[in-house]
Amino acid sequence: MPPSIAKPAASADKALFPKKALRILYADDLPGLRELIRLTLSHDGHAIECVADGHLAMERVGADPSAFDLIITDHHMPDWTGLELVSWLRRLPFAGKILVFTSDKNPGLDEAYHRLHVDGILHKPAPPSEIRQAIAQLIS
Repeated sequence: MPPSIAKPAASADKALFPKKALRILYADDLPGLRELIRLTLSHDGHAIECVADGHLAMERVGADPSAFDLIITDHHMPDWTGLELVSWLRRLPFAGKILVFTSDKNPGLDEAYHRLHVDGILHKPAPPSEIRQAIAQLIS
């Protein structure tokens, strides 16, 4: 079972952050958080596309499962939850990583995501540096 992503020290070494540019899809219903993550990760050189719910993410990935290296999803979203999205992704030939970024700190929910073999779970609130480090851990 993959562990939850640990919180980094406040002075996280920038050498830990990924140097490889990733193609990332981020699904979250909160517009302000989508914008913060988009700005943070695009500043790091990643190509990031944001959608407002799991169903929109499904449409985007369904059009081309190889279009993204990493899917980051919230759990609580309209139309499709993160759990529904991850379940669907696991039935595809999606070869990328999956990071769940959620405010729900329910151990049962974390276990459900672990059974679907997500690559990491990061709990909100988390500053951009934690998200950057979580991505670095996933691709190292």
